[in-house]
Amino acid sequence: MILPNLVIAPSDKGGKGGKGVFTTKALRIGTVVEISPVLVFTGKEYLHLAETLLYNYVFEWGVTRKKAALALGYISMYNHSYSANCEYEMDFDNNLMTIKVVKPIAKGDELYINYNADADNKAKVWFDAK
Repeated sequence: MILPNLVIAPSDKGGKGGKGVFTTKALRIGTVVEISPVLVFTGKEYLHLAETLLYNYVFEWGVTRKKAALALGYISMYNHSYSANCEYEMDFDNNLMTIKVVKPIAKGDELYINYNADADNKAKVWFDAK
């Protein structure tokens, strides 16, 4: 399930040629904007992914975080922010991810998640975040 008002568009945050997820209407706190299935990779496959372009689009998966998951839908297109306006939830039992609004989002704004899982977590990520 992806809200019909979400669009993929060029983003300043996504680096040169990068894209992000934007909304065509205002969104309130608590709004679920996306629920999408994930493809789960074994730990061995995860190590191989580190050598590919996909590494930047997968999430650590499982209680031990030794697996990886590629989220379908738009989830892998959300850019990172240390003050994200959305957060994600992982459902390991059903292999699903959910994106929910945690701060009001105006029409036309980009939706961000914090790659550290908590919307305001300031821990350094694996790339130079602006």
